[in-house]
Amino acid sequence: MPKREEQLSLFDSQLSLFDSFTPELQPTEETSAPLISTSTSTSTEDILRPMVICFDPDTASSEESPLPLPPDKSRKLKVLITGASGFIGGFLVREALNRGYEVWAGIRTGSSRARLRDERIRFIDLFYEEEDRLKKQLEDFRREHGAWDYIVHNAGITKTTDKSDFFRINAGNTRRFTDALNAADCRPDKFLLMSSLSSYGKGDEKGFTPLSLDDEQHPDTAYGMSKLEAENCVRNQNYFPYIILRPTGVYGPGDRDYFMEIKSIRSGFDFAVGMTPQRITFIYVKDLASVVFLALEKEDVKNRHYFVADGDVYTDRSFGRMIGDILSKKRVLRLRIPAGAVYIACLFAEIAGRLIHKSMTLNTDKYKILKQRNWICDVAPLREDLGFTPAYPLRKGLEETIAWYLDEGWL
Repeated sequence: MPKREEQLSLFDSQLSLFDSFTPELQPTEETSAPLISTSTSTSTEDILRPMVICFDPDTASSEESPLPLPPDKSRKLKVLITGASGFIGGFLVREALNRGYEVWAGIRTGSSRARLRDERIRFIDLFYEEEDRLKKQLEDFRREHGAWDYIVHNAGITKTTDKSDFFRINAGNTRRFTDALNAADCRPDKFLLMSSLSSYGKGDEKGFTPLSLDDEQHPDTAYGMSKLEAENCVRNQNYFPYIILRPTGVYGPGDRDYFMEIKSIRSGFDFAVGMTPQRITFIYVKDLASVVFLALEKEDVKNRHYFVADGDVYTDRSFGRMIGDILSKKRVLRLRIPAGAVYIACLFAEIAGRLIHKSMTLNTDKYKILKQRNWICDVAPLREDLGFTPAYPLRKGLEETIAWYLDEGWL
């Protein structure tokens, strides 16, 4: 790499420490080329499938009617999880396998399968951006395998050198996908869109009133606008029932955003953006996966949308102190960086990214997210409708996450 690019890359790595302080949906992936892969091995369950006695017209009386076949209880429900190779996607696949689903992972052909090593997983690479080919691909899938019972559309991008990519991928791919599912007669029983709290934009930063589902959505970032456009695509279709989830800050083993803050605190530095403390909320990735399947499996929950958080509220400083306590780090230099200085850094990083054709962690779109002070949201509907109780309060989740980083040699 040329010396100039090395310097820019190092600069981006150092600045990316700021990125972990703001709740945001973790990056997922976009898919673009077709591939279907299935396992051909015969499972014990297939061998032990219950025998069904069928009507034989040659031996039955002409006045008799065929007896209806009992339901095929041996058939597993099929679920498609797009963006499956990403941080959140990998945990969604694991949760689906644990619940006994036939799991289809939507990933790009060249994507890493490090999180997807279970031999029970089947793979498909969808032609999101080519409508006719996508329709044909889904028709072929339906004829061979039948439609998916559930679809979790988790694919998307969170950073790019060209902000129009947010709308082309996050929103455009969602519209083309839902339209193709309908046109191919491959409609699921329920379609779940993984959106983001960023689709609501800035909340009350004086009284810090939690964002409510009834509040008007007015995102102020290109990313948030693209997620809102994707939500509208799903809300405005009438092909199949839907659920929209808007997670707050998602953390857990394998996450790289909050890892940067953990790594910084272990080195003795805790950086925060802005002079006014952020009010931040979290959801552990395993709890998020549980919410997804609670929403899919609860039959009377349809055409609804929810914020997803564990229900507790922290400041950026209390979050940093908790990390230091878990790491047994007694001496940490805590610094608040003025928002103006962070804006200059974000602007410089964005320009640098354009020069080297690389998506940078910091950019002017991300600055608006870093500047936002209130990330509190109302999760009462989530508890009431789904009966969700988080298994991982923040400290428990951080302890498990940090232990994983240590075991894997990240720290």
